[in-house]
Amino acid sequence: MKLKRYIFIGVLLIAIPFLVAQVVREKPDAPAPFPKAMVKPRPFNPIVARLLKTYEKELALLAEASHTPGAAIAVVQDSTIVYLKGIGKRSADGPAVVDVHTVFRIASVSKCFASFLTGILVQDSVLHWDERVVDRLPRFALQSAEETQKLTLRHVLSHATGLPYHTYTNMVEEGASLDSMLAWLKKIPLATPVGMSYSYQNVAYSLIGKVIESATGKTYEDEMRERVFGPLQMRTASIDYASIRQNPNVAQPHKMRGGKWVPASITSTYYNVAPAGGVNASISDMAQWMIALLGNRPNVISPATLQQLFTPEVKARSKNRNYGRMHRLSDSFYGLGWRVIYYPDDTLIYHGGFVNGYRSEVAVNPKERFAVCILANAPGDLADNGIPLFFNLLQPKRDSINAWEEQQRKLRQVLVP
Repeated sequence: MKLKRYIFIGVLLIAIPFLVAQVVREKPDAPAPFPKAMVKPRPFNPIVARLLKTYEKELALLAEASHTPGAAIAVVQDSTIVYLKGIGKRSADGPAVVDVHTVFRIASVSKCFASFLTGILVQDSVLHWDERVVDRLPRFALQSAEETQKLTLRHVLSHATGLPYHTYTNMVEEGASLDSMLAWLKKIPLATPVGMSYSYQNVAYSLIGKVIESATGKTYEDEMRERVFGPLQMRTASIDYASIRQNPNVAQPHKMRGGKWVPASITSTYYNVAPAGGVNASISDMAQWMIALLGNRPNVISPATLQQLFTPEVKARSKNRNYGRMHRLSDSFYGLGWRVIYYPDDTLIYHGGFVNGYRSEVAVNPKERFAVCILANAPGDLADNGIPLFFNLLQPKRDSINAWEEQQRKLRQVLVP
């Protein structure tokens, strides 16, 4: 009888993930099947399933209250996409709905991709975190020759260049070329010595693209496609203005007019600083990337490299105050392309973005093995509060979720001697 019971339980363990997935995932509209993660899926945790149902209801309330035209949400638990859905419309004045392949601009979350790509090149010994920018770009200069010699890739990716806050971001929005803006940096007096403090940048951050081009002999865009988008099967991701203009399944950005959201044009703004704000992606793409961020794609990026990205480099205030309202915030920093938030008993890695009416948020909890992403075609409470909402709902259920996972681990040991 015990043998029959074990066989029955084993069959359930195999069937549950596929049965529950039909409930929590939206069926993709695209004819091509959604690419599966290159890892064995885990049995689906029923406590997580209930959590996701509650989360979906709360998200609907947020979307309604904020009048967000359209959005897409993904939740990954370790190696499994447990929630993937589009809600609302691509454009407030049209019938087309957001699906899991609808493309959004992800704005400053592009910075996370820049550090991700840099990390891959570091683990392949093409680059090194502490090598100097001038060793790759001899003509680059800050106003101070001494500080120019100190500037490393680590400083660039942690916004510790010493430049004043958002240097030349106004020129980015006016469409100036990256080469011109980088050359003009030598005209700007430094606010602090290099490496001394955090000061958010778009132009200076995009130095990393030029460094990558110098080191590899390929364009930044080609390196991103070959080393990140391709290996992770991010099928609709791109990093240029032409691609998003040509894609038929795109969410339109919106602006507030007369108390309501109205569609706006997709602009070329910030594609001139692609490492800082040029990535376009669907929520399906982002889900594949989050599987890698949780350490499940070592053939692309190693857990040790991810740990480098997530390690604090410089003290920095949390940009989205809603993360501080989740639980009492202990401290916050900026790592390599990521914000690092410490709570008394937890750590959250996150980044947000806003450009041209698009909002994006992504967060990773390495300890609990969850990652969440929200893409929206208008700013507001859905994008601002959607991820803190998930982790607030997760907090009281963590012990139960982990206990179930441990029970399954022990059961697998019995079934597979």
